[in-house]
Amino acid sequence: MKRSFTKLAATLTTAMVTLGSTAAFAEGELNLYSSRHYDTDERLYSDFTEATGIKINRIEGKADELIARMGAEGANSPADILLTVDTSRLERAKGAGVLQSVDSDVLEKRIPASLQDSENQWFGFSQRARIIFYDKADVANPPQDYVSLADPAYKGMVCHRSSSNVYSQTLLSSIIENHGEEAAKAWAQGVVDNFARDPEGGDTDQLRGIVSGQCDISVANTYYFARSIRKDVKGLPADARENIGWIFPAQNAEGAHMNLSGAGVAAHAPNKENAIKFLEYLASDQAQQYFSAGNDEYPAVPGVSLSASVAALGLFRPDAVDLSNVAKNVPTAQKIFNEVGWK
Repeated sequence: MKRSFTKLAATLTTAMVTLGSTAAFAEGELNLYSSRHYDTDERLYSDFTEATGIKINRIEGKADELIARMGAEGANSPADILLTVDTSRLERAKGAGVLQSVDSDVLEKRIPASLQDSENQWFGFSQRARIIFYDKADVANPPQDYVSLADPAYKGMVCHRSSSNVYSQTLLSSIIENHGEEAAKAWAQGVVDNFARDPEGGDTDQLRGIVSGQCDISVANTYYFARSIRKDVKGLPADARENIGWIFPAQNAEGAHMNLSGAGVAAHAPNKENAIKFLEYLASDQAQQYFSAGNDEYPAVPGVSLSASVAALGLFRPDAVDLSNVAKNVPTAQKIFNEVGWK
């Protein structure tokens, strides 16, 4: 579960007292700073410990808080690994100087080049496709790509998250990378003109907006919808879900935009060897399959089998754009959002 900043700070302070700048090293331990908040990840950690004998000391919080904390701790930081969601945050950590380059033949061979940092400071381990959902009863000709979301034919029909959300930022950043800044700004303005309501809520709320009739078209990550196939999700009952269709966008162009969950070794990792072992474990077939089975994500390693809930969404072609390049466009994306009035 996520912790509040106050609780996080108290926990981190306790960790520093317990671990200390030198006592943070322990031959059979690993200090993990994580902003992933999924209970299902517990299996990843317990399996790693069972396989290696390495105990994981975990501190959870929001990504920006953890990155800031690692920067403030400096060389005294007990952190060995930063695990977080979205390429923009991984690049933010790299820019803040809290990660380091690592050499690993295992990671180089198993993680595609487009899903890892050019300097090996972070690696992607699971993915979610950001796709278009629509009301099958009301939308006869749903948009087939992201660009078409700005088509005036869909005026008053589109729900989307706010401009402050990292998923919104990286989607626009990918459009900048694939189509150029001018086209991206025109797209953002067109989507704003097509809003059914002001941006609000999370990805599940965008799907609920279709169920409630607030909007006819929305954009969300696949794992939110796949989760509703696997188990009950409030506001997405099975009968209502049957009325929701989906499109993997841009299949005749760049392909579907992918959001990444990844990790890197901390700049001053006291247990660096254990940290690299953990990253290599996350790239193993066992861990990759669990990302899919436990959290309805797509594995980063090609050829790993999908869970039934994820496979039910069908095959698609992902955008192969280098996600580290996409992350560098986030400041430009935020400027565009501000200029077009995307709240």
